[in-house]
Amino acid sequence: MFDFSELQLKLSEVREWLVKEYKGVRTGRATPSFLDSIQVESYGSRVPLNQVANVGVEDARTLKISPWDASTLKDIEKAITNADLGVGVLNDGAGIRISFPELTSERRESLIKIAKDKLESARQSVRGAREDAWNKIQEAEKAGEISEDEKFKAKDDLQKKIDEENTALEEMFAKKQEEINN
Repeated sequence: MFDFSELQLKLSEVREWLVKEYKGVRTGRATPSFLDSIQVESYGSRVPLNQVANVGVEDARTLKISPWDASTLKDIEKAITNADLGVGVLNDGAGIRISFPELTSERRESLIKIAKDKLESARQSVRGAREDAWNKIQEAEKAGEISEDEKFKAKDDLQKKIDEENTALEEMFAKKQEEINN
């Protein structure tokens, strides 16, 4: 039998990538994970926002950022502003409030398009992983490691795994689309 562990690893990496990317696609709700991609210049190096401040939900449309060191407040504000996330940034001296404006129908459509583009990138990665696995199956048959029957069985198993992964990615997109529309 053919070993699909390398394929499974690649597919899980694609899924993790899409989850991370979808966290960055803003919905109408305030979630701390929205700021996960923000890197803050602090003490001479760039570090993730969550390593220099606490990020909490103040209400459905507002995040409150409380820096652990007040001297980093300006750097945090600058990093968020430069990220151009389409949110309001207010420095109140003790922390920063991020307010999420109401999504317009135009903005919802553009966010769904972004989510669809990320889904397509994930699908391309899955196709690449399928191609790599198929090539390895064919090489194994040529090398005499597996029989022709085992090759076709492995091909069927490969396609089942790819179909399952594509279904999971589609479900993730549908869930994100639902979040954006609500």
